[in-house]
Amino acid sequence: MRKLLLVAALSLLAWASSAENYPYRSDYLFVTVPDHSDWLYETGQKAVVEVEFYKYGIPRDAEVRYEIADDMLQADKKGVFRLKGGRGRVDIGTRKTPGFRDLRLSLEVDGVEYRHHVKLGFGVDRIEPFTREPDDFMAFWQANKEQASKFPLTYTKELAKEYCTPAFDAYLVRLYIDLGQSVYAYLFCPKGAKDRSCPVVLCPPGAGIKTIKEPLRHRYYADSGCIRMEMEIHGLDPRISNEHFAEFSAAFNSRDNGYLTNGVENRDRYYMKHVYLALVKAIDLLTSLPEWDGKNVVVQGGSQGGALSLVAAGLDDRVTQCIVNHPALADMAGYCEEGRTGGYPHMNRIPGLLDNKDVVNTLAYYDVVNFARHITCPVYMTWGYNDDTCPPTTSYAVWNVLACPKESLITPINEHWTSEETERGHCEWMLKHLK
Repeated sequence: MRKLLLVAALSLLAWASSAENYPYRSDYLFVTVPDHSDWLYETGQKAVVEVEFYKYGIPRDAEVRYEIADDMLQADKKGVFRLKGGRGRVDIGTRKTPGFRDLRLSLEVDGVEYRHHVKLGFGVDRIEPFTREPDDFMAFWQANKEQASKFPLTYTKELAKEYCTPAFDAYLVRLYIDLGQSVYAYLFCPKGAKDRSCPVVLCPPGAGIKTIKEPLRHRYYADSGCIRMEMEIHGLDPRISNEHFAEFSAAFNSRDNGYLTNGVENRDRYYMKHVYLALVKAIDLLTSLPEWDGKNVVVQGGSQGGALSLVAAGLDDRVTQCIVNHPALADMAGYCEEGRTGGYPHMNRIPGLLDNKDVVNTLAYYDVVNFARHITCPVYMTWGYNDDTCPPTTSYAVWNVLACPKESLITPINEHWTSEETERGHCEWMLKHLK
């Protein structure tokens, strides 16, 4: 059953600030109100947005420059209107094909430029991915899983006292994928758990080369009696300093040599191959624990972590629930078609990369939409419309190919973030749907 959350459209993006819609202690505020309360239209329907701007809570008059574009693409319409009494209206037109239109606003008040944007959807239930599934997609992954399974489950585990609480113990795990590669994870286990008593939850990471961020942020999973694994994917000990992680990222994750393009010309040598197989190995570890209840295997994550959760659910039929925020790695080759939006990591930004047929061929074997087609367990997915990292067009491309039981929480105002309430809601949804 689809659940729709309508959030008041109050947001601001200052020229030099980070992309957040509810900035902390802000003096100024944009209000954008589409004439459809759910921000959704049929193709061919015209959309109008009311715009308001306040500083110190006082409406301000100003000249507003605007651009209108398809999701993530160059503007095809520009203009100017004036706020009177702090208010104005913009007719953004429509779309003839399913997708999103992005209204981008900028104005100057007291010598400071402010920007904001709002995306509206047209015929979103008919958005289809550009990416097609290769004929041997599942055969390719089955062969790789079988090869990986020949390496025995091998890991080290040591107590991480700094993350232990009265309710659970924390361990730092190093899990070997094969003799040459490994990943690290924090494992949280309820104290005194009996054998066959705990669901297990795997949480893959967001994008980047970085430490496992805030290991205790989702402590309520372990507090609720679950075993939870927070993993990384690069084989880097999370106890390394943030300064060293920054150095690694600068050296090995620039636009020209990032891990998401490393080996992308060859499906057998692409960097993400060992990452996807690491997900299966992590499930091997979790289901080997005597405390596992023998029934529930949950994957949960956001952005790249959401993508990897969908991959795990498509690769491994032991997964019983998949909980996802705004998934990355979806319809990555979409930009190959003129006028079409693609997903993170937006490989169109690397000149000539998507002109290489070998690259496009490889991406099809790693694209989330093709894994989503094979998921059979229930999926709970949430995304926002104003996201310019994992755009709503590609979230719908994933959502629309899911043939499994599914529920959604749509928060239109969200850019590339989720609230703490939404994050806790994932855990609550999981607990309600345990076997």
